[in-house]
Amino acid sequence: MTTAALRAKLGRLAAGSVLALGLGIALSACGSNGTALAKQACTHVDRSIALLKQSAQQSDQVEAARLTQRAYIELRDALPIAAKAAYDDGQWQALMTTVSESNRVPETTLTSALAAQCRVADSSTFDQAPPPSSIPPPAPAPSSP
Repeated sequence: MTTAALRAKLGRLAAGSVLALGLGIALSACGSNGTALAKQACTHVDRSIALLKQSAQQSDQVEAARLTQRAYIELRDALPIAAKAAYDDGQWQALMTTVSESNRVPETTLTSALAAQCRVADSSTFDQAPPPSSIPPPAPAPSSP
């Protein structure tokens, strides 16, 4: 593959990533709570991890590098959504922090933490109504005549 063709492909990939990021931000405004946003961010994280696994299985170095780059972009697309989830509900602070480390730490180092955090989001019982209480409600206030 020539350098010009590789640059063209990376340019299209970057443009697509900008579009996906814009859509992610727009869709994050539709999320009603932090857990919904964390699940949304985790769809990007899951795609990123899958791409990274595909990259590791490639014998073609150019294709492996392309998949690794796509994995990185997918993970970075999760960042604004994870940040909004953390803003809405502090329990997602760890997810946002781990995703934000992807610009300094190799993604392969982060995958186990990201996978664990997304398992929590996918099976989250947070943001649900609490169980009924056994404490009786207060007596009504007496009305004045």
